[in-house]
Amino acid sequence: MAEQKMMHATQATNLADILERVLDKGIVIAGDIKIQLLDIDLLNIKIRLLIASVDKAMEMGINWWQQDPYLSSNAKEERLEKENKTLKSRLERVEAKIR
Repeated sequence: MAEQKMMHATQATNLADILERVLDKGIVIAGDIKIQLLDIDLLNIKIRLLIASVDKAMEMGINWWQQDPYLSSNAKEERLEKENKTLKSRLERVEAKIR
């Protein structure tokens, strides 16, 4: 019979500790892919990956999700308000030309 190994609580705790440290401190993975032919760039890809907690990201000044209308209802409302103001001003100009 094959032996089954039992996972101990200390192993699970270590994994949880590592995850907590990574999220608390943050980790950056960066890489570039460049394809050239006769000194002509055919493809240039820059990859940047940041793994951190939301609190740590905001502490670093990263908060792009707050302006993304797909992720933030406030951003969607702001975008709609801006679009509404633009349309109102365009309508006022059109009405002024008609009179």
